[in-house]
Amino acid sequence: MRQVPKFFNTAGPIQPDIHYNIDPLTRIDLEELESLIYQRKYFVLHAPRQTGKTSCLLALRDYLNTRGEFYAVYANVEVGQASRNNVEEVNRNVVSVIAREASRVVGTGMPSALRLELEKEEAASNLLGSYLDRLCESLDRPLLLFIDEIDALVGDSLVSILRQLRSGYANRPGHFPQSIILCGVRDVRDYRIVLSNQDIITGGSAFNIKAESLRLGNFSREEIRTLYLQHTAATGQEFDESCFPMIWTATEGQPWLVNALGYEVTSRMKENRDRSIRIIPEMIYRAQEQIIYRRDTHIDILIDKLREERVRRVIGPILANETDAEESLMPQDDVQYVADLGLITLDKPRRIANAIYREIIPRELTWTTQSGLVQQAAWYMNPDNSIDMEKLLLDFQQFFRENADSWIERFDYKESGPQLLLQAFLQRVVNGGGYIDREYGLGRGRTDLLIRKPLTDGYGGPVQRIVLELKDKVAKGFVDGISLEDVAGATSAAPAAQGAGQAIAALVSLGYSQSEAAMAVSKIDATLPVEEIIKLALRGMAGRR
Repeated sequence: MRQVPKFFNTAGPIQPDIHYNIDPLTRIDLEELESLIYQRKYFVLHAPRQTGKTSCLLALRDYLNTRGEFYAVYANVEVGQASRNNVEEVNRNVVSVIAREASRVVGTGMPSALRLELEKEEAASNLLGSYLDRLCESLDRPLLLFIDEIDALVGDSLVSILRQLRSGYANRPGHFPQSIILCGVRDVRDYRIVLSNQDIITGGSAFNIKAESLRLGNFSREEIRTLYLQHTAATGQEFDESCFPMIWTATEGQPWLVNALGYEVTSRMKENRDRSIRIIPEMIYRAQEQIIYRRDTHIDILIDKLREERVRRVIGPILANETDAEESLMPQDDVQYVADLGLITLDKPRRIANAIYREIIPRELTWTTQSGLVQQAAWYMNPDNSIDMEKLLLDFQQFFRENADSWIERFDYKESGPQLLLQAFLQRVVNGGGYIDREYGLGRGRTDLLIRKPLTDGYGGPVQRIVLELKDKVAKGFVDGISLEDVAGATSAAPAAQGAGQAIAALVSLGYSQSEAAMAVSKIDATLPVEEIIKLALRGMAGRR
């Protein structure tokens, strides 16, 4: 069989023989997990979608099964989602999945035969509890059960499953699983379950035997580097060192985004399939833009969540740069929900989780607006292909004063309307020929926009960098709250532009935002050595802070 070259994985659990990967068992506290299992605890593992939860559970299953102490069974119960509130059908589907997976682990057809036998004897609504009882009684080792996608179940069906797991808890390990791991996006404690009679209960009340709740985190900076260097080791294709801080800033380690950028820049971009080509920062920018533009499933799921009212209550103030005092009024359950989705961090002040999401959210919220804005590029472009930003902003000022009310009324996030309208206006301008980086300064009363406009086709050429600072608390006089900090790089040669880019990446790796770094670098002679640019930029930023 032909050996498949390894690649960055963007769909489903990792398969180490074909995917670059970080060992899933290194991403969890294995010692803690084993301790909980030996203590016969039931617990929860949760994380945002496409973070690597399933890969971790599968790796843990295989690791434990090789030890010969337990039968570790993984079961994805997403199949129950189709049945929704049909309790009996969900029970049958869940038991069917567990029986099939248990037969594979045990190595005989006994678990599946037992399911068929019980379906004739037991009421479907109690089938799961009865099945686990009989199965554990029949096995020569304790059973460990890993239930993935538990939050795909809803209402009475979810409550039925949780209560059956709870009812058998006292009979472990001889007549019930020694340990059960529930895995989903949220902690089961935070579930608000609407029953068929419209009563609302919490997941904690239906599953009050949970001992711990463990959260799977993102990749670290070093793990990102390790993952990408696996590609270099396998193919010889190198990444410019300045790419790594850029990838961290764009993703902050979100596993799907990290892999998506890697796959885009090494596999989808045809010119880079020539492994002699070195990957440079401009390629990472283009890869990021393509991922956003294509709206892959991961992106689409996040976009769909923006329509939820509880998400709007949290994201809206962040986009509008509300103060810390106003932030404190956010419902805590809503904040936790949006954090569990991976959209925000729980740092103080709250912020959008990474640069790619900061880009996606305003673009999506202004998509219709962008489509309705007609711009003829010729009048605001300079002969060297740079943007005449002052001319463009004067035009926006007139447009805003004449049309703001009608346009802002169209936004779901009306509190952020002025900022979103300007960003829609600018996005329309740069589409197909530039990039916008957004930095929301919650509590600092500003939003920084970094516009990067390549002046030539290809990579490594001169780049115009424009930093806009948007002041907080502006309405009809919104444009007066725009500060054009600097315009730089319009005539710089390719090597100089590359040096400036490397300096910005280095400053980002030190903890400065993209816009802060760009603003500082834009004030320095780009022909200086990179080390000198960094030194002068640090000196300038120390003075500002």
